[in-house]
Amino acid sequence: MLEEILSQVQSGKLTVSEAKEKLATYENLGFAKVDHHRKNRQGFPEVIYGEGKTQEQILSIIHAIRSKDNDVLVTRISKDKADYILREHPEFIYNETAQILFWKKNTTKVDDYQGYIAIVCAGTSDLKVAEEAAVTAEALGSNVRRFYDVGVAGIHRLFDNIDQIQRATVSVVVAGMEGALPSVVGGLVSHPVIAVPTSIGYGANFNGLSALLTMLNSCASGISVVNIDNGFGGAYNAVLIDNIAKKGANKG
Repeated sequence: MLEEILSQVQSGKLTVSEAKEKLATYENLGFAKVDHHRKNRQGFPEVIYGEGKTQEQILSIIHAIRSKDNDVLVTRISKDKADYILREHPEFIYNETAQILFWKKNTTKVDDYQGYIAIVCAGTSDLKVAEEAAVTAEALGSNVRRFYDVGVAGIHRLFDNIDQIQRATVSVVVAGMEGALPSVVGGLVSHPVIAVPTSIGYGANFNGLSALLTMLNSCASGISVVNIDNGFGGAYNAVLIDNIAKKGANKG
């Protein structure tokens, strides 16, 4: 990218001021410094964490990101804030369960990659976190298949879907209570498992701490664990793994 911009300056296609703007690593909005080079470094534009920001701040950051022709993903955004954004940008999509607002400049898939991420959710009470993972993965360009309400209390429900889960590139397994589901899935699949503990459970669940510790102490190999209720983080890691598989498939 740097050589291309310098070549354009040398040839007169870009002015020095235009080149400086393109080379700027971030844009200072006063209340936020928007990282415009995130996509160059990591493959995805900066994601906006909506909780704690005002609707006006979120909108300003969205405008900055879109000015660079990047996709937009806002996590943990309430319906009131999302409605404010949608009044100005009705082309955006809001998933209220996931509390995610996003926009993709190109929704047409250009390859025939058939791999997918399995989002495996223990119970209906965990859906908010599972949907945060599923919608994040979809917004970042991965195929997703959902397997919900397949927790260990009725493990036959998991077994009814295990063939499809085993064919996934990577699984994101979401569970609260005692958090046993990732260990079960981890013992049945040959791909990486990203475990996401949720804060769902009674008192001794300690707002997700018991599920987190269960997952960290799993005897099944190939399990990585993210923070409590962090569906976004689980999905992001899964997409990185899926993208490696996608590159390999496209080369083949």
